Amino acid sequence: MINDREYIPIGLDAKRIVANATGLGAYGRTLVNALGALPGRYRFLLYAPDGGRDSLRRQVKVSEKVEFAYSGHHLRLFKDLWRSRGVVADAVRDGVRLYHGLSGELPQGLHKAGIRGLMTVHDLIFMRHPEYYKPVDVWLYKRKFYQSLRECDRIVAISECTKRDILYYSDYPADRIDVIYQSCDTRFSDPVSGEKSREVAARYGLPACYVLNVGTVEERKNVLLAVRALRKLPADVCLVVVGRHTSYEDDVREWAARNGLADRVLFFEGVANEDLPVFYQRASAFVYPSRYEGFGIPVIEAIQSGLAVVAAKGSCLEEAGGPDSYYVDPDDAEGMADALNEILATGAEERRARARQYVTRFENTNVAQQIIGEYDRLMKE
Repeated sequence: MINDREYIPIGLDAKRIVANATGLGAYGRTLVNALGALPGRYRFLLYAPDGGRDSLRRQVKVSEKVEFAYSGHHLRLFKDLWRSRGVVADAVRDGVRLYHGLSGELPQGLHKAGIRGLMTVHDLIFMRHPEYYKPVDVWLYKRKFYQSLRECDRIVAISECTKRDILYYSDYPADRIDVIYQSCDTRFSDPVSGEKSREVAARYGLPACYVLNVGTVEERKNVLLAVRALRKLPADVCLVVVGRHTSYEDDVREWAARNGLADRVLFFEGVANEDLPVFYQRASAFVYPSRYEGFGIPVIEAIQSGLAVVAAKGSCLEEAGGPDSYYVDPDDAEGMADALNEILATGAEERRARARQYVTRFENTNVAQQIIGEYDRLMKE
């Protein structure tokens, strides 16, 4: 263990870090690795119900400043109770002064134990668009959100869009909410070797020319818009979709088959983390037609990979992609096709360069330094 006289312990909710391959898990792992690499007076205790998935846990760089702490329980019920309440006793035992809920939740009892609470809120889509969730899940998520607000001394919103939603759906003070954009791993900026690129492309059977989409294939993500746009693109252009299968994917496949596009729409589930940069770097453009997002990390990954992006208006994607990406209404297939045809015809080189400069604001060290600023502020209050 680290000498507590040298470092101040900060507790972080690490359930998603060890359990979720993308989304909240990726946010936590990227942030923790960046925090651990910074000089300073804090050490980080990552509280998780269990060890989770080895492949995800190993992505965290454990050091004298970063270590995991587990519940010790084996039954799911007790793990859940520990995360929502019991972890506070462990945090007190470990001398934790501040607890950071990385995925929009804080355990009950923090204030009573004298521990400051910071919470990162990624989105409130379950309130803004409850039609995409089961009613029982909406009830549960709302309950957790409002309970967590009572334990929270400050909030980090990952976009201005998310901050607006917090203010709309709660009476939490605006001056205690700071927007700190989600960090993005810079590995997508690193060119993949030609040999590696060809090997991965052959293994997955990637087409020669394709537009890429990355994200869970669910109704809210709206990939059907890109399929509809495909009808107006050159016949040799395919759509490659990387993401977890859902019943919505079956609906998209059926629509593509009815419209003679089945052989031009390719779905890939379970793409290895180390292979994903190849999917990006071999693509001709990137589409992200989601109807609502808290941020949209795939947009940044695509821009880092050198791609021009066409995204949907109406949530936070303009914040993620910046003024030089292309934006269309989430029901405008013709507008998406027009944007893609422009990219395919011209290369959009200058816009891509400006977009790449824009997304440097989301890269690891800058975001981690802002989070350290939140810790410093709470320690002084």
